[in-house]
Order: sequence, then structure tokens, then C-alpha cells
Amino acid sequence: MTAPNDQDLAIIAEQLGRAPRGVLAIAYRTPDGIPAVVKTAPRLPDGTPFPTLYYLTDPRLTAEASRQESAGVMREMTERLAADPALAAAYRAAHESYLAERDEIESLGTDFTGGGMPERVKCLHVLIAHSLAKGPGVNPFGDEAVALAAEHGLRGTAIPADWPAPRPAGPRETGAQR
Repeated sequence: MTAPNDQDLAIIAEQLGRAPRGVLAIAYRTPDGIPAVVKTAPRLPDGTPFPTLYYLTDPRLTAEASRQESAGVMREMTERLAADPALAAAYRAAHESYLAERDEIESLGTDFTGGGMPERVKCLHVLIAHSLAKGPGVNPFGDEAVALAAEHGLRGTAIPADWPAPRPAGPRETGAQR
């Protein structure tokens, strides 16, 4: 993570179509050097609580997160979450890690983190941002969504070239990678 400079903030403003708020750090840069995930303050400058610690800004990644959401990826992930206790435990650990990191900055007095964690998958934008900020192995569904994005043409540009390939989805998997 690096402190944002004026150029980073200008790029982020262009990505978002508005001035960025509460940016503490650039949490992830794409392989082509563009800020793509910002670490935000738990409370915005105007005092508004903002529980989303990692915020996805790169339009390539936000479009891919939206594409995956529209394709039903969240529903399938939530179904697997209910059926796989080990996966549920890993997802809960991601939630707890996210919450602890945010609370180190400032506690909002809530255990809401984002993305639906830990009970369901609700927002792939949050989960992708979390995985890109922390690297593989922290958020299983974020990792999977990043891997799907890599396989959908973003490997080496918006996603690191060495990001692990997606894992099969389980018993319903036909053997083909998604």
C-alpha cells in the first residue's frame, strides 16, 4: 500500500466520475500501474460512516464485477457457502480480518463489513477489492472472482499475471473452467 499522490487522486476521480473521499492509501495498483483499489477511512470527511474499507475504482474491474454479478456468480457462491462448512469458515475468517483491520483505524460500532460477509455473497466489487488489496488466500470468494476476471481477459493488465486460476465450483462442476 502506498499513500496517494495528486496524480493518483486525479486518476481515481476520473475513474469514479467524482472526487474521491476518505482515501487513506492506494491498496492495489494494476500491473499497468493504475490505481485500482483504494483503502478508505471508516468515516468520510463529513462524518458519514463508510464501512467499505477497500473500494474498487478501476473501470475494467468494476465492469467485470458487474458482469459476474449479472451472470449469477453471487447466487452460485452463496449456494456453495451454505453447503460447504470449510468454505463458510474461510469466508468468516475473511470477514473477521476485514473488520479487525477497519476497526484498527476506527471502530464504527458495527460488525457489518460489506460484500455480504459472512453469511452470503452480495457484492463482488467489495470482494474483488478485498482480494486484490490483500492478495490471494484471504477471501475465498474474492479470490475466485478475481480469477474469473483474469480468465475473462484482464490477466496481466488489471489482474496480476500470476493470479491463481479459478477452482472448480464443486460437485455440479462439469470439469470445464468457467
